[in-house]
Parts: sequence; C-alpha cells; structure tokens
Amino acid sequence: MARAGGKRSVEPSGNAGSAATRAALVAAAADALREVGFAGASAREIARRAGCQQSLVFYHFGSVAKLHLAALDRVSGARDTRYRAMAEESQSIGDLVRAARAVFDEDLDQGHVTVLVEMIAAAQFTPELRPEVAARIRPWRTFAADSVREALAGSPAARLMPPEELAHAIVALYLGLEMLAGLEEEREPALALFDRAAKIASLLDIFRRKRKT
Repeated sequence: MARAGGKRSVEPSGNAGSAATRAALVAAAADALREVGFAGASAREIARRAGCQQSLVFYHFGSVAKLHLAALDRVSGARDTRYRAMAEESQSIGDLVRAARAVFDEDLDQGHVTVLVEMIAAAQFTPELRPEVAARIRPWRTFAADSVREALAGSPAARLMPPEELAHAIVALYLGLEMLAGLEEEREPALALFDRAAKIASLLDIFRRKRKT
C-alpha cells in the first residue's frame, strides 16, 4: 500500500474506493486535456494529477484512449444538461441565440469545448478514436436540429433552412469559433458574430409573431 498522503499503488478495497479512483482519473483526464492537450494527457500525467499509480489507469479503463473518452463523456454530460436547460428556457429564436452566446462565453471561461476539440484533433490520426468521437458528436447535432426546428416553427425561415443542415453548420461553426478564440486568445470577433445573429433572429421573431396574428 502507498504511504498516507502518497500515491495509491493498489486499488482500494470495496466498490466505494474503486468508484472514487475511477472518478478521480476521469476528472484528472479532463483537466489534462484542457490544460496540456491530448499530446500531454498521458497515463503518467493523468495518474499524477489523480494522485495514484499509473497502473490504475489500465486497471480501470484498459487503455489511455478509453480514459480520454470517459473524460469526454463526463464533460459532454455536464454540458448537455446546461444546453438543454438553456433551450427549454428560450421562448424565441432571439432568446436561443442570446443564450448560445452566454454559453459560448461560459465554455471558453471553463474550457469545456477544449476537451472535445482536443479529442476531435486526436481522432484525425488515431483510428480507434475516430468512430468513438464521431458517435459522441451526433447527439449534439440532433440536439441542435431539434432546437432549431422548434425555434423556427411558424417562421418563413423554416422552409429555407432545413434543421438538420443548419444543425450541422451550427455545430461546425461553434467548434471552429472555439478553436479560433483559443488560438488567437481573443473571443470578441466570435461574440460579435453572435450579436449579429441575434439581430437577425429578432427580425425572424417579428415575422413569426406577425404570421400568428
């Protein structure tokens, strides 16, 4: 056994200890992906952050790639809850765009999308990750399509912009804006784009209200 306060060299006994170790490794993997990127999020680095031996990464997850995916699932689950609450609270297209702007700002502050961006980049040259990461992006496109479909209901834009196609563009644009904001260390151009979109959305909301009267 490890000394008190040192690294855990063997798995703690009991389900609670095992669950705590898994949770610590997943949280550490997410932090590593955010702060040092995929290339730096090695088993050694993750174990160091989690305060346990490197062997426990493989004991619990089988490979570093599976641990990375678990970290992505953790972040995605938390953001899914946030995004769905945002969509449910929005009563118009304008509300949806303004909420998206606020969440984008929040994601940049907390580095949530960075984890996904790192995993997408890694999937380009890691065959085992490609289908797994792609599968985890599909629910975001479905969520975006459902939100767009509901927001555009009764609007003339509904016939001009198929929800599935628009959702694909939204997800791609969101990720691209996140990458550029991180690269340039400047988010103002992206936020200005959201503000411009909000003005267009306000016009669409006016048209929709007039059609209902």
